[in-house]
Amino acid sequence: MAKAASGQQYWAIVKRQFFRNRLAVWSLRVFYVLLFIAVTADFLANEKPIYCKIEGKHHFPVFRQYFVDLGWAGWDAVFINKSWKELEYEAVVFPPIPYSATSIDLRNQYRSPFGPQQVDSKRYWHWLGTDNLGRDVTAGMIRGTRIALLVGVCSMSIASVIGIFLGAIAGYFGDDRLKVSRLRLGLNLIAVLLGIFYAFISRSYAISHSGQVGIELLKSLLLFVGVIAVANILAGFLEKMFSLKRKIKIAADIIVMRFIEIINSIPALIFLLAVLAIIEKPGILNVMMIIGLIIWTGIARFIRAELLRVRQLEYIDAARAMGFSEFRILFRHAIPNSLTPVLITIAFGIASAILMEAFISFLGIGVSPDEVTWGLMLNLSRDSIKAWWLAVLPGCAIFITVSIFNLIGEGLSDALNPRLRQ
Repeated sequence: MAKAASGQQYWAIVKRQFFRNRLAVWSLRVFYVLLFIAVTADFLANEKPIYCKIEGKHHFPVFRQYFVDLGWAGWDAVFINKSWKELEYEAVVFPPIPYSATSIDLRNQYRSPFGPQQVDSKRYWHWLGTDNLGRDVTAGMIRGTRIALLVGVCSMSIASVIGIFLGAIAGYFGDDRLKVSRLRLGLNLIAVLLGIFYAFISRSYAISHSGQVGIELLKSLLLFVGVIAVANILAGFLEKMFSLKRKIKIAADIIVMRFIEIINSIPALIFLLAVLAIIEKPGILNVMMIIGLIIWTGIARFIRAELLRVRQLEYIDAARAMGFSEFRILFRHAIPNSLTPVLITIAFGIASAILMEAFISFLGIGVSPDEVTWGLMLNLSRDSIKAWWLAVLPGCAIFITVSIFNLIGEGLSDALNPRLRQ
C-alpha cells in the first residue's frame, strides 16, 4: 500500500509539473483537436451524405463506405449510376465540407481561397482553394491530418515494440545474466537461419511485387517470430526430457548495442528512400512499416539505461528470492517500471516520423499519387508559383504538428525529471 501511495504521489507531482508548462499544455490541447479531425475526417469532408432518405429508405453512406472498402457490403443500385449531388433526397444531412480529398471539380482548378470560383452555391465554395486538378484543399488538409497522425502513431507503435523488447533484454540481462543451454542456443540459431530464409528470402518476390508491401512484410515478421517460438517450445520440451542443466552465457548487451550501432550508422532518410525506391507499388502502410523499423534504436537505448538501474533495486531481488523466473520478472515487474523515459522518446519520435513522411511525400516517393498528404500538397505547389495556398497551408500544418509533439516531449521531459522522485 505504501508503494502504491508513493507511486500515485509521484504521478500526481508529474501531472502538476506538466500542467505548469503552458506551451506543453496548449500543445496537448492542439493535439486533441488534430486527433478529433483525424478520427472524424470522413464526417467532416465528404461528397457522400452522412444520412439520407431515398424512396422511403434510410441510408448512412459514410458508414457504409467502411463496409464497402472491407468487401463486406456493396452499394444499392440507386447510388451507382448517379453522382451524390444529382440524387433526389427526401431528407439529407451532408458533412460541413461537401467534398472528399479526391473529389475533382473541373470548373475550379488552381482557385485561390480569395479568388472567383464557379460554384452552384456558397455551400460548394472551396474555402481554402483548390489544386491543379480541382481537388478541394480543405478536404485535403483534413485527410492529411489523418495520414500524418496515423503514420506517427503506427510507426512509433512498431518502433516501441522492437525497441522495448531488445532494449529490455540488453539492459536487464547485461553480458552475463542471460544463460541458455547449448541445445536451446543451437535450435535458436537454426531457427533464425530458417526464419530468414522462409520469411524473407523465399517471400522476397511477394514482398517487393505486392501492392500491399506493409502487409506482406508484417506476415514475414510474424512467420519469423513463429519459427523462433516453435524452436524455443521444442527446446523447452527437450531440456525437460534430457535434463539439460548446463548453460552458457550470452552477451546480450554487446550484441544488441552493436546491432543498434549498425542501424544508426545508416542515415535514416537514405535507408528509407532506398527501400521505397525498390517497391513497385507505393502505399502509406509501407511507409509506416519502414519508418517503424528504422527509428526504434532511441527507445531501445532509453529503456536499456533505465533497466540498468532498475535491475539493482530491492523488489527485483525479492522477486528472484521468491523463485520467479527471470523473464517473468522482466516482463511483469522490470519493464512496467522502466517505461517512463520511453514516453518522452515516443513523443519526439512521432514528430520525426511525421516529418519523414512529409519529406518523402514531397519528393513523390513511397506514397500513391491517389493518396492526399501534406507533403504531396506541398509538392503540387512547385508547379505554380502563384498557388501560394498549396505551400503555406500544408507547410504550416506540418510545422504546427511537429512543434506540438516536440513541445509535449519537452514538457514530459521536465515533468518526469528524476529529481521529482526525491
